[in-house]
Amino acid sequence: MSEKTTRDQLASRLGFLLLSAGCAVGLGNVWRFPYIVGKYGGLIFLLAYFFFLLAVSLPIMVMEFSAGRASQKTMARCYHELSPVKAWRSVSWFGYVGPFVLMMFYIPIAGWLLSYCYNTAVGTLGKLSPQQVGDYFGNMLANPLSMYFWGLIVTGICYVICAKGVQKGIERYAKLMMSGLLIILLVLAGHSLTLSGLKEGMEFYLAPNWSKIQEAGFFNMINDAMNQAFFTLSVGMGGMMIFGSYLNKNQSLTGEALYIGALDTFVAFMAGIIIFPACFTFGVEPGAGPSLIFITLPNIFNEMSGGIFWGTLFFIFMGFAALTTVIGVMESIIAYSMDALHWSRKKSLNVNFGAMVFCILPCILGFNVWDNINPFGEGSVILDLLDFIVSNNILPLGGLILLLFCTHKCGWGFENFCKEADTGNGMKFPKFLYFYLAYILPFIIGIIILQGYSRFF
Repeated sequence: MSEKTTRDQLASRLGFLLLSAGCAVGLGNVWRFPYIVGKYGGLIFLLAYFFFLLAVSLPIMVMEFSAGRASQKTMARCYHELSPVKAWRSVSWFGYVGPFVLMMFYIPIAGWLLSYCYNTAVGTLGKLSPQQVGDYFGNMLANPLSMYFWGLIVTGICYVICAKGVQKGIERYAKLMMSGLLIILLVLAGHSLTLSGLKEGMEFYLAPNWSKIQEAGFFNMINDAMNQAFFTLSVGMGGMMIFGSYLNKNQSLTGEALYIGALDTFVAFMAGIIIFPACFTFGVEPGAGPSLIFITLPNIFNEMSGGIFWGTLFFIFMGFAALTTVIGVMESIIAYSMDALHWSRKKSLNVNFGAMVFCILPCILGFNVWDNINPFGEGSVILDLLDFIVSNNILPLGGLILLLFCTHKCGWGFENFCKEADTGNGMKFPKFLYFYLAYILPFIIGIIILQGYSRFF
């Protein structure tokens, strides 16, 4: 029996959509997207973001799904199966290194969220003053044992789920977690609509404001919209390729990518509705990054009626967003090892999760024991280096390579790509985009790469 006939399959279309969306929906969507929309004039940034989502991210997502479904392989063997040109095979390692490096810092951050969920639920954070809440976050980063403990909890949860296999494990729990995430999202957003700071919060978030763009810089806004659109769907590392390889041919792939992009954007958009009315209700200046999630919001929950409940619910929501991503990315690592090294699922699972137990340590130690290691100068930590490797190198370069592979005859070719993308019921891929995809979009991705380097160097 051939290997293709024994390939794992997802049990349902819903499972595919929620699993792919769960992998795409991550912490960057939830805490970076709302802030950056407010920073750049609300509606104006949103329009730029939607344009680049349609023009940059979604076509590459369709290509990744198509290459995976056609080859029935991960990036480890996809280029081998679809093209006789050996040069393409030299970049297959992107599908392993990128996800692995991502997990080295993503798992510790997911551990922070589980820690906050637990300590909010038991009332530990509710007893603290605003100054003490800030100190609590600093003390957590200074304690490597505590961070490592919560990182191991995340790793253990994901190991158990991935060990159950594709249908009984990752698909079943992705459905459960994403359904729970969406329900909690609607409950929290509904609660925010009742707060007194709703008007001010929504104006900060959505009102078009050219003065903000002038202050931050128009081209900075364009670059950030382009970056957010490109990175939000996590294309380029092969994660979506593995889910495509688990998919049957009943549905065409363009519509599936649109559904996933819409769901990913909906979660990110609703996060702002949750966060900003609360900030303005309780007189807190909206922040960005870790300070917003781990310092500002706990203080807001401490001021709320029923704050322990709402705070716990919020961190459960954040935890689900993190865990769905970890499960999806770890599955791509497991499947890559199976394809590249012909390991059994059990061996690939044990080796990769066993390695991850040690590989999360550099990120954790970078905040305390190894805080003298500053890859990009004073104030930077090892996490910044790991993020730079993934966000500014693996993701855009992997996306660029896949784009060229699917549009040029020396690779898979545009006709073969469209044939696979259009197989099944549903929306067909617009073939008139060929010139744009083959010659203009590579230039846009090149700008993303150069702009990312310019910010660091």
